[in-house]
Amino acid sequence: MDLFVIASILIVLSALFGYINVRFLKLPNTIGLMIIAIVFTMGLFLTSFVNPSLLDFAERLINQIDFKTVLLDVMLGFLLFAGAMHTNFDQLKVQRWPILVFATVGVITSTFIVGGLSYYLFNALGYPVAFIHCLLFGALISPTDPIAVLGIMKKAGVPKILETKIVGESLFNDGVGVVVFLTIFSIAGGGDHGDHGGSTINSVITLFGQEVLGGILFGAVIGYITFRLLKSIDDYEIEVMITLACVMGGYVLAHYLHLSAPLAIVVAGLIVGNDTVRDSAMSNRTEEFVDKFWELVDILLNALLFVLIGLELLVINFETGYITAGVISIVLVLLARYVSLLLPVRLFAKRLDFLPHTTTIMAWGGLRGGISIALALSIPEDMFRDLFLTVTYVVVVFSIIVQGLSIGAVVTKLLGEEMMQPTEGGH
Repeated sequence: MDLFVIASILIVLSALFGYINVRFLKLPNTIGLMIIAIVFTMGLFLTSFVNPSLLDFAERLINQIDFKTVLLDVMLGFLLFAGAMHTNFDQLKVQRWPILVFATVGVITSTFIVGGLSYYLFNALGYPVAFIHCLLFGALISPTDPIAVLGIMKKAGVPKILETKIVGESLFNDGVGVVVFLTIFSIAGGGDHGDHGGSTINSVITLFGQEVLGGILFGAVIGYITFRLLKSIDDYEIEVMITLACVMGGYVLAHYLHLSAPLAIVVAGLIVGNDTVRDSAMSNRTEEFVDKFWELVDILLNALLFVLIGLELLVINFETGYITAGVISIVLVLLARYVSLLLPVRLFAKRLDFLPHTTTIMAWGGLRGGISIALALSIPEDMFRDLFLTVTYVVVVFSIIVQGLSIGAVVTKLLGEEMMQPTEGGH
């Protein structure tokens, strides 16, 4: 099955599922598409009792898709740039210090809490998983997913000051989470990734600093270059191409330089999307076409991603112990996120006038998504990959469907109707 056939099937399914959601379910697209894809996959399992040919075809299709490569190396840069472009830069600047702490200290703290708790859980269930491998699970499940968060927060009516914290954190902490994951992976003897770090404190600090700080600095450079190019001409077609080149060229070059490509693209997107940059570098016509182009890219890739997440059900091992571990891990992951947010929120609450119940709302609103599944798929089989993948999938599905659908109601209950903002998208 060639690439065009696979892409065609996924596009057709995404369009069909999207139509069903808009026409009948009327859920947020990310949630609706994933629910329909899961139901569709379950339907394939049922048809296999009559004729297994359709299920066999679907399994062959999914097995030919390298989900990790498709998401982390192809789709992620476009999705992050689109999300960053439409994030309020001024609000983000005001909240930069808590967001930085959430995305670094919060992720690392959660990694160790989840790692420690899951170590006892997995061993209690009869799975002798090493502690360092449990830390890998902690690292892949701790970062909130910017794609899931961006797709849901804008429709949940969350107060803007709180939405900025949740969305801003998610934009940065996935890049940090990937670096933490690779660092632990190298310590665990992960092979190829060992080139980027070692088991010594110095090598870990070097890896973290190079990837994170280098990625942020590189993103600022390519964002500024893109701004200067946009400012020097007035041709919306070429300017759209320049933003596309910024994402694709910047992502590839960041990988080549061993910098965090996700962080680089987020910073570049924030610079290009900044209102000041827009006013001085783009005409109204250019701004309209740039926004529409990236909105379309965002919608299309989001649809494909969440359909793929639903179809990944085909490769999940439904062993009872794995499912049990996944259900219990939902509680552990939420607990770890709540605890990891407590100190940072208290530290900045008075200075930046945080809303009441910020910790609870951020804990419930920190959704997990495709990045966690992609990282779980990258774990070698001898490190209990099937266990980690099933547990991760259970946590992600619960996060997107249950937390995603209820975050608006949770915020309303905790803050009251008067604190909620009208549901709207856009810049």
